[in-house]
Amino acid sequence: MALPQAEQSSRELLSIGQVLELLRDDFSDLTPSKLRFLEEQGLVTPSRTKSGYRKFAQSHVERLRMILELQREHYLPLKVIAEVLEEVDAGRDPVIPGAAPRSVSSILTPHRLLSGQELCRITGASNRFLGEAVAAGLMPAVEVFPREAAAQLTSLLHLAEQGITPQHLRALRVAAEREAELIAHAVASRGIKTSTPQGLEDSLELAAHLETVRSGVLRRRFGAA
Repeated sequence: MALPQAEQSSRELLSIGQVLELLRDDFSDLTPSKLRFLEEQGLVTPSRTKSGYRKFAQSHVERLRMILELQREHYLPLKVIAEVLEEVDAGRDPVIPGAAPRSVSSILTPHRLLSGQELCRITGASNRFLGEAVAAGLMPAVEVFPREAAAQLTSLLHLAEQGITPQHLRALRVAAEREAELIAHAVASRGIKTSTPQGLEDSLELAAHLETVRSGVLRRRFGAA
């Protein structure tokens, strides 16, 4: 399985501190200096803000998890790990060198869920803010959250700092739900159930196209295109 390094939009990126929070439970010896070293070795390439701060996409986090797992559990040197990553980037699922027939995809740690308290600690959000986001329908009303929720809540915090609160974004949620219905109808019209892997893949592809169209509209609105 490939772990592409394509960047996510800036609102979904994580700081180095947030990455450490996400990975430290599984890799307690992980430090900022070790992350920087892995970057210097060319194993992971986070984006940079204009101020020079590192920003990590979810794909970077999964790549780091793979690297750290290969180091800790399989004792692979970084040179060999780099070769494994080249295979992964090429879309292949290589067998781990020196191991019994076992592919790289089989070693990835399942996504760990976050409690509301952990989510707030990682992002710096207050419990009240998280509650407001849930009440606005922008975050799921659940006991535990997927790790991707950290990026979403961080984005909501950045928006709130600019005066765009979760309450202001209720219309965005409604619009997104209408788009989801539109996509589901389009997929179903071709005789494909959205609950199937093919249906999910087609739905996400259509969602990506809609996001491109929306971005173009916004860019024109602000005179950027």
